Amino acid sequence: MKVLIVGNGGREHALAWKVKQSPLVKKIYSAKGNAGIWQIAEKVNISPTDVKALVDFARREEIDLTIVGPEQPLSEGIVDAFEEAGLKIFGHRKDASILEASKVYAKNFMKKYNIPTAFYETFDNEKKAIEFVKKVGTPIVIKADGLAAGKGVIIAYTQEEAVNTIKDMFAGKFGEASKRIVIEEFLEGEEASYIAMVKDNKLIPMATSQDHKRVFDYDKGPNTGGMGAYSPTPIITQEIEKHIIEKIMYPTLEGMIKEGKALSGFLYAGLMIGAKGINVLEFNVRMGDPETQPIMRRLESDLVEHILDILEGNIDRVKPKWSDKYSIGVVLASKGYPNSYEIGKEIKGIQEAEKDKDIVVFHSGTDIKDGKLVTAGGRVLTVTAVGETLTKAKEKVYQAVEKIHFEGMHYRTDIGDKGLKYLKAD
Repeated sequence: MKVLIVGNGGREHALAWKVKQSPLVKKIYSAKGNAGIWQIAEKVNISPTDVKALVDFARREEIDLTIVGPEQPLSEGIVDAFEEAGLKIFGHRKDASILEASKVYAKNFMKKYNIPTAFYETFDNEKKAIEFVKKVGTPIVIKADGLAAGKGVIIAYTQEEAVNTIKDMFAGKFGEASKRIVIEEFLEGEEASYIAMVKDNKLIPMATSQDHKRVFDYDKGPNTGGMGAYSPTPIITQEIEKHIIEKIMYPTLEGMIKEGKALSGFLYAGLMIGAKGINVLEFNVRMGDPETQPIMRRLESDLVEHILDILEGNIDRVKPKWSDKYSIGVVLASKGYPNSYEIGKEIKGIQEAEKDKDIVVFHSGTDIKDGKLVTAGGRVLTVTAVGETLTKAKEKVYQAVEKIHFEGMHYRTDIGDKGLKYLKAD
């Protein structure tokens, strides 16, 4: 069969890498992808958000299955358009994608269906938002309502920082995305990612993982799209996972059905596990990036087979097989990310790093210019390793990172340390 992967990042490279392992698949196409994906898939020079052109391409090439990576095409109705054209596609319809596309909708939804989340208020007026912050104090979390590529969440530790953030957002820092904002209480604890494949009121859990959002070690600096992740995370015990499924995931599936917006695709709950229990920070209607990269390294069964079963109404048949090994992914970013950064820097050393069979390097922001591999984004690569223990996986991944070079390369050195603290405590 022919499979089309929609999206440009590390998540999409990891999905393509896994799809390629399926004996069901004879050819993979990538719209648009990156230099890593193009090594295993044919490049389709169509933007992930050019829905009409993608439908036309899929019809013309008789694509058997399309897998959507990022949130933007989902929120713009790519699934609706493909289904109307009689094409098989895995992802949520436009109406269901509002669970990620609008933070205001998501918070109001969680309140309505008693899904645990931080106390919050929503605002479309700068003056009222500032008055609220002065009343409740800091630290406080300020979120742009719409999609902002994982960067629309600011934790303000001082009143001055909060006021400036509110002013920036209403002045258009994130364009249309910050015309409305959510201000919510700051929760302390451990963040974790819980991802499942879902269809209507049923779900299949993926392996647990933990992302690292801040740009610098020890969770310092601004939020990013994610600087690294590992899987599984000891923070999500069997007891905690049972609680997540029963009190968060199933109520979300059932609530969305009641709202007439049934889910079908990947569902991601970003969680805070701490003194105030297990709370949802955000929902995403797709796999996380960089969580997908280490999760796919551990999936031993056939992702394509699982997706086809779900689309054909046989979700009960889906039984993913996971490696017992730990997997870790470290993001290599351009200097200045998540703010302004330069592109076009030559990348060297990937082949050397991948000589170790436990290492796979997934591309995010890469391109080919004048026959050379160059940087083309803020997040450039995700170096992944597997190991019998989290300690071994961490050692391997950073040994591989040291073999890769591009001008201004930046990465965190503490990916996995949160998990190691828990494992040592045991």
